[in-house]
Amino acid sequence: MATQQIKGSKRYRSAVEMTDLTKTYSVEEASALLTKLPKAKFDETVEIYAHLSADPRKSDQMVRGTLQLPHGSGKTVRVIVFTENPDEALAAGADEAGLDDLIEKVMGGWTDFDVAIATTSAMKSVRKVARVLGPRGLMPNPKSGTVTDDIPDGINQVKAGRVEFKMDKTANVAIVVGKRSFSPEQIAENADAAIKALVEARPKVSGSKFLKSLTLSATMSPGLSVAVAGYNKA
Repeated sequence: MATQQIKGSKRYRSAVEMTDLTKTYSVEEASALLTKLPKAKFDETVEIYAHLSADPRKSDQMVRGTLQLPHGSGKTVRVIVFTENPDEALAAGADEAGLDDLIEKVMGGWTDFDVAIATTSAMKSVRKVARVLGPRGLMPNPKSGTVTDDIPDGINQVKAGRVEFKMDKTANVAIVVGKRSFSPEQIAENADAAIKALVEARPKVSGSKFLKSLTLSATMSPGLSVAVAGYNKA
């Protein structure tokens, strides 16, 4: 990271000069500005960051969920499926599929994938790798739609742009909303959908000012503050 910052310092300073870091933008304004900033040599990932009023120490205030981005995430998602019928999963687009053999591979430390899906019946065996997958946020979970008996549909949704989000221990959430190569309109619509999905996952005990702050940024860009007022009233 330090090397990246040194190499990108001139570009980053130029980007900062093009922005007003004291200003709060609408989602549309932030998205339009972001696409005009100097770009890195790779297609940077764009994320919306939220700081919440929910208390991560309380189980009834945990915030997590999934959403289908209108324009996809722009990311090539590597999917594995724990299933007794690997042929079905592979035919539907899974990168790896299996049960005992796949579990053994993961227990050996292999986690070269982005999403793990499991059938309901396979979950009894998949719990063996909970210690490997859990800390990495890769454990299949019914709430995120990654435990399903409709494997083709589950794979299609993930590949098409379904993303997961979960509040961390500091009450922050980061949600991927696209790539720098996306148009301003695509980024804005994805970000708007992500923020609304986050608000829908709001715990009942969190109060009216659920979103304390919102920031839109790309991998190598400064963060742009996004107005929260309209969303907190949603």
